[in-house]
Amino acid sequence: MSGFSFDRERIHMNVARLKKGKDIFEVVIDPDLAMDFRLGKSVSINDVMKDPLIFTEARKGLRASEHKLQEIFGTTDASEIAKLIVTKGEVQETAEHRAKLVEEKRKKIIGIIHRHGVDPRNHLPHPIERIDRALDEAKVKIDNTRTAEEQIDDIMKLLRVILPIRFETKQVRIRIPALYAAKSYGGVKAFGTMLKDEWMGDGSWVAVIEMPAGMEPEFYEKVNAMTHGNVETEVIGTK
Repeated sequence: MSGFSFDRERIHMNVARLKKGKDIFEVVIDPDLAMDFRLGKSVSINDVMKDPLIFTEARKGLRASEHKLQEIFGTTDASEIAKLIVTKGEVQETAEHRAKLVEEKRKKIIGIIHRHGVDPRNHLPHPIERIDRALDEAKVKIDNTRTAEEQIDDIMKLLRVILPIRFETKQVRIRIPALYAAKSYGGVKAFGTMLKDEWMGDGSWVAVIEMPAGMEPEFYEKVNAMTHGNVETEVIGTK
């Protein structure tokens, strides 16, 4: 790891902080990798650390003394101490990083709404761009402390004031001739829950798959590509 520079980097510094009694210890981190490390993913602590030193106040460049590190942690090994700080302490993020996470969560929420939501007047999904604008019009605020899934119900209540939309699932019956059946199986199954799965005497495959309604157009495009148009489909249920 390269040495730390105290210039503009200080403004955008992300740190993990651990308090031990009256003492505070900090390490400069990559916040994304730090969260992966906390979740037990295969990430090296040396990649998490953006500086090899342990600080008492990183933004002022105040290093922790080796005497204090030995006294508190029983070691002066910065990597070992950093593991404790990252896993047991508080990960602090810059405003830029928080904004990045909010934008990523917003895109995930839009994706969920696009896949599951349809216009009840024609049962077709709204374009992603329209959903994006509707979030702004409804003044939806993304909560970075909750998962995208946990926020969907609250967001849908706000969106329905702006946009005619509801969540639907569709059951689609599909029949694929023997020539394409085996190689199409995985692609079809990836779209939802298989309610029926039957191989016919002529080698063709008949299935009923339940999927989010917003995925229906993409589903037809996919199966037509896999079978070169040699496929029979029928919507047999909506709920």
